[in-house]
Amino acid sequence: MKPKLLIFAKSPRMGLAKTRLARGVGKVAAWRTKRRLDALTCRVARSNRWETLLAVAPQQDFAASFPGVWPANLRRVGQGQGDLGQRMARALIRFGRTPVCIIGSDLPDLKRADLVTAFRALTRADVVLGPATDGGYWLIGMAPRAARRAQLAPVRWSSPHTLADTLACLPPRWRVAFLRELEDVDDAASLKRSTQR
Repeated sequence: MKPKLLIFAKSPRMGLAKTRLARGVGKVAAWRTKRRLDALTCRVARSNRWETLLAVAPQQDFAASFPGVWPANLRRVGQGQGDLGQRMARALIRFGRTPVCIIGSDLPDLKRADLVTAFRALTRADVVLGPATDGGYWLIGMAPRAARRAQLAPVRWSSPHTLADTLACLPPRWRVAFLRELEDVDDAASLKRSTQR
């Protein structure tokens, strides 16, 4: 069985995602940015080395068609209910019979080599994390022995404490590997920085 890579993505419907970004650049610009980043992530994340799945929220958009954004031939799964930690832990447990990684869909600097490095790290580590510049992380991955025990609570999501809180949730004997730091696009300032690189 191939390793699994899940792209956690909110529906690219206007006004549903990137609300912090929309406050700074407007709804239309945020919607366009979201669609562009989703399409980019879907392209970069696909490889014959692993199976890529699109984990969709909200559930009612599971089967929705977004031509040019979400490829029709990319397998989809629902994220289900709960906070981000509950949804990610459920996905890690469900798909963790092989090494499994979860990424967001708002990473303009993501390279396929980053994902290769993540899966390679899981041959030695229990957990791999890609730190984000805002104190969170852009990737979490677990080896099968860890994924079946995944628990991501309590974590202060979307805060400068997210990475530290997640590390505190892990059993002390688990080996953790770290990837390079990336910046996700959450607001007008991070969008501006991404266009200047």
